[in-house]
Amino acid sequence: MDTVIASRAAVRERVAALRAEMTTQGWFAVVVPSSDPHLSEYLPARWKSREWLSGFTGSVGTLIVTTDEAALFADSRYWTAAEQELAGSGIALEKLPAVVSSLHLQWLAARLAPGKRVAVDGTVLGLAAHRALQAAVQGAGGALVSTKDPVAAIWADRPALPAAPVVEHGAPQAPLAREAKLTATREAMRTAGADWHLISTLDDIGYLLNLRGSDVPFNPVFLAHLLIGPQGATLFADTGKFSAATRAALQSASVALAAYESLPAALASVPVGTAMLVDPKRVTAGILAHLPQGVRIVEAVNPTTLAKSRKTADEARFIRSTMEQDGAALAEFFAGLEASLAAGDRITELDIDTRITAARAKRPGFVCPSFSTIAGFRANGALPHYRATDDAHAVIEGDGLLLIDSGGQYLGGTTDITRMVPIGTLTDAQRRDCTLVLKGMMALSRTAFPRGTLSPMLDAIARAPIWAEHIDYGHGTGHGVGYFMNVHEGPQSISRTIPDAAMAMEPGMISSIEPGIYREGHWGVRIENLVLNVPTETTPFGEFLAFETLTLCPIDTRCIDTSLLREDERDWLNDYHAMVRARISPHVSGAALDWLQVRTERV
Repeated sequence: MDTVIASRAAVRERVAALRAEMTTQGWFAVVVPSSDPHLSEYLPARWKSREWLSGFTGSVGTLIVTTDEAALFADSRYWTAAEQELAGSGIALEKLPAVVSSLHLQWLAARLAPGKRVAVDGTVLGLAAHRALQAAVQGAGGALVSTKDPVAAIWADRPALPAAPVVEHGAPQAPLAREAKLTATREAMRTAGADWHLISTLDDIGYLLNLRGSDVPFNPVFLAHLLIGPQGATLFADTGKFSAATRAALQSASVALAAYESLPAALASVPVGTAMLVDPKRVTAGILAHLPQGVRIVEAVNPTTLAKSRKTADEARFIRSTMEQDGAALAEFFAGLEASLAAGDRITELDIDTRITAARAKRPGFVCPSFSTIAGFRANGALPHYRATDDAHAVIEGDGLLLIDSGGQYLGGTTDITRMVPIGTLTDAQRRDCTLVLKGMMALSRTAFPRGTLSPMLDAIARAPIWAEHIDYGHGTGHGVGYFMNVHEGPQSISRTIPDAAMAMEPGMISSIEPGIYREGHWGVRIENLVLNVPTETTPFGEFLAFETLTLCPIDTRCIDTSLLREDERDWLNDYHAMVRARISPHVSGAALDWLQVRTERV
């Protein structure tokens, strides 16, 4: 049987099994989010319930199954892929008009009758999301059941929890000791009036304790919860993952180890009358439900979320060095790719990931990719979250644009870059789109702004040159980036999201700038650099910040119509290429150096 047909049949069988369980439990609907107990972006296999049930492989989306309907809610980044993956499954695609949307709640409420019960696994639903779902269900006269995992009874071969070891992220790349970070966190707790603090997000835990793991694909984190109390802290994790040396180091910092499964009991024993600090966007409702009712909840952004977003001067120094090594790896990769294409070698989208990872693996401090490489040729490049597979990928031949979005995890930082490669002869329309995207990226890269500006306010600056041509793109312009941590990191987000105070731009924050243009069925364009917030000037109007461009890799000018660039834009591009050449040249030789010199010539 064809693998695609078999996959769709399996999805229909699983949905049927879920409906049988719904009948047994008396549920009218089941909501399956794309999350785990840590609200991670990339999920361990055990918690990929939505993907297992629906067959949709995108990283974001919500599945709702009722007694007679099933719908997958996804934003524009995933529409094309979702339509292909859901075809024939019996699950309809509902297109969300924006990344942040309540359409799925409206859809569910419109189908609910008074007294109907809706089930969701509360242990994987964020506190804020749980409140919104509960309000929608109760508003329609229904009841929300969040104390049980709806798929547990039907997923017989569910994967086990990952068991990779936990390792120290030590000096010199981790310049601030865990004891100092814990002290700062406790001070923030006191300021908030909290006796206890629960942290469930893995990047916050890894940052705070200077520990790294590999339980989640591409993110150097490990499964754990951390409960900080008046006298010490307890790390709830698989205790077998820790070496004797790491155990001793944690103990010296007053951090005890306990079994991952023992968190509910520990929360239940928190004394009534004390206060617990939690971040409603970074803790799940099901886990928090174990607290006694007499414990006062203090809601605020995790102090570690704010602290880790503001890289120290020492961390910035390591990041700059890492960018040079990453740029050298990219020079080697692109030089080899162009030579292979010129020789007529058969290159596929899958080969891009293999080759670019191999080039990075030669560089000091490299650990792993920071996400699955996106290599989209021609129409595949129009899918912002496209991923080539063994069953579906393109051969890179003929004429067209090749979009390559990739990144690496290094001991001294995390990288994320997108570049366009011309294959054969480009059309004027393709070069125009590339130029418009470059103009948008440059416009924001050159911007100075008052310290404390809410990051979503900057989004329109990159879009303006693209909007001027009555074109737009469906994803955000930029995301925060971690330090040998998650490639997508908050709290800042340069996007059309609803801003909050935590999104204020502060010195030391690293963000991507990645505008795009996507012409469905034809080509896609995205150009991306990482930038660092740095102080620039203090005037009578306040302290201003600017962006220091961190990414070091040529922007292929064969994709650009330079006649569309203003003189100041041409100067920025030439200055950027001069910096790239100066900083990468000492790290490469031979064909890679030759390639670098050609691709950084003035325009």
